[in-house]
Amino acid sequence: MTRAVGVGVCLGVLLATAAAAQSASGVKIGYINSHLILQQTPGYAAAESTFRREYQGYQDELQKMSQQLDSSVRAYDQQSIALSPAAKQAREKDLQTMQQRMQQRSQELQQKAQQREQELLQPIQQRVDAVIKGIRAEGNYSIIFDADTPGTNIVAADPALDLTSRVIERLKRSQ
Repeated sequence: MTRAVGVGVCLGVLLATAAAAQSASGVKIGYINSHLILQQTPGYAAAESTFRREYQGYQDELQKMSQQLDSSVRAYDQQSIALSPAAKQAREKDLQTMQQRMQQRSQELQQKAQQREQELLQPIQQRVDAVIKGIRAEGNYSIIFDADTPGTNIVAADPALDLTSRVIERLKRSQ
């Protein structure tokens, strides 16, 4: 933990003083905000809308299964007094099976959602990456950080090093 904080502080100090260091050493550093870039990339809104609509279908299916399970549990609770021990055991086993099916389906739908999100975003992310790499090469940047990535620990940075608007502009032009 201390090492991560130390690295984060060092990275923040590095970026905060990068403008001065660039002229002295020839090393060019920049940073971007990937979340902002993605939100403004042509095609992202449509992909996000498609994903949300499909994900809502998954949630609706799980909600229906949950309601069926809850209804079955309530029915069991009401009838359990009148059931024989063998019948109780059989109903409890049925409820456990129903719950296991619901958990399994939930995991399947989660995997399906992750795969679908990847399918929708991969072409967009590839375009963004290509533009960032192009800007890096054209501008002779040694490194471009993503200030939005968790764990980057950028504490402060010179706004002059922010390449986000250049990336967004280039993506909109290349549409």
